Amino acid sequence: MSRNAPTDRPRLPYRLFNLHREEVAPVLIAALFFFCVLTALMLLRPARDALGMERGIESIRWLFVGTALATLAVNPVFGWLVARLRRMQFVGATYGFFVVSLVGFWALLIFAPGAIGERSGQVFYVWFSVFNLFVTMVFWALLADRFTSDQGKRFFALISVGGTLGAIFGPWLTSRLAVPLGTPSLLLVAGGFLLMALVSAWLLLRVVPDKAATGDASSFAARVVAEPARIGGSAWAGLVAVFRSRYLTAIAGYVVLMTVLATFIYFTRLQMVAAVTDDMDARAAILGSIDMWTQVAVLVLQLTLTGKLIQRFGLGVALAILPVATALGFIGLAIYGSFVVLVLLEATNRAVQRGITRPAREALFTVVSREEKYKAKAFVDTFMYRTGDVVGAQAEGVLGRLGLALGGLASVVVPLAVAWAAIGLWLGRAQARYATAAEQEFSSTPGQHRAPSSSGKEA
Repeated sequence: MSRNAPTDRPRLPYRLFNLHREEVAPVLIAALFFFCVLTALMLLRPARDALGMERGIESIRWLFVGTALATLAVNPVFGWLVARLRRMQFVGATYGFFVVSLVGFWALLIFAPGAIGERSGQVFYVWFSVFNLFVTMVFWALLADRFTSDQGKRFFALISVGGTLGAIFGPWLTSRLAVPLGTPSLLLVAGGFLLMALVSAWLLLRVVPDKAATGDASSFAARVVAEPARIGGSAWAGLVAVFRSRYLTAIAGYVVLMTVLATFIYFTRLQMVAAVTDDMDARAAILGSIDMWTQVAVLVLQLTLTGKLIQRFGLGVALAILPVATALGFIGLAIYGSFVVLVLLEATNRAVQRGITRPAREALFTVVSREEKYKAKAFVDTFMYRTGDVVGAQAEGVLGRLGLALGGLASVVVPLAVAWAAIGLWLGRAQARYATAAEQEFSSTPGQHRAPSSSGKEA
């Protein structure tokens, strides 16, 4: 054969990242989108945690309650926007609202610094917690809407690399700009990155084709994309869908257990950091260092393991890894009880959650209807997520008041982790069944252009 003879084999970069040639541009744009979102978030997160600790750790438990109530209040508003606006319009409205809010906080810091106190710090804590969930939820909902189940399994982890780079870049940028520009200006910088994220969302909608291409996966993608621009329906449809579908209920249960145990780790960390120093700047520095090294671990996982693991073992195994790692980490913490072990536990937990669990969890939504992708997903990723925070915060407080040490906490965590892993394994099998059924349904009725709901009926 001639050296220049054509070959059907994909080139090395495509084989290495398990991509088709036409998928490269959408993946790069989505990764840039996530980079901008996570940079904006991580610019502000250390300040959020340090401000939250100003009135003591106990006050944070009640800030979690306020955050959960705020997300519940915002959900019908978001559902109303989704029902009545086109995709780009409600994405723009969501991101635009948070940009305007950042400008408002900046103006307060610049023109009315005397009004800044503990109460305003608590308001910022709650606002940031809502902001954090909605901007990431909209990003993943858009990806679940544009990509197929197969594509989600193959390159959601690769797209997540963009977010991880943003999560590393954000704290670094904070350390470089905080002194010369001042903390208030960081809010405007974060707003600028959100505007770049909005441009990336527009590009993603332009680049992913609206017409069917050859091959089953591409045809299925076109089927989802070809749905009406406006979703319609009720503002509360997401809540109803979650409790009507076993599949969505299981996702909600998985998220609640995940956040309950993550909150146990969070408060254990706050208590240990509070014991090390009572200086706000020193606390922010320690928390920022933990965040930075965690993101490095996430990046290693995303580049080397996640996509291959999901492809080889399926979503169920990927979803079960985090519960197992969390249980083992708490057992280690109960045995040794040192700050170093805590940092390792939190770094491992976050690395596995963001590097493996998050891409797998987002792939679960590629097989549900568009209304469920945006409305039900919003309810699960915001209110159910924050409900887990509240339950975890209050439960950890009760266990502490009962005098349970780390060993007693581990005895509570391990059974919860077993149930959590079992739900993850079930979800992996259910997702595979829905993906297969969707492909078969489309193959038998090629003129149909609507994705099935999670109950197996037409959306």
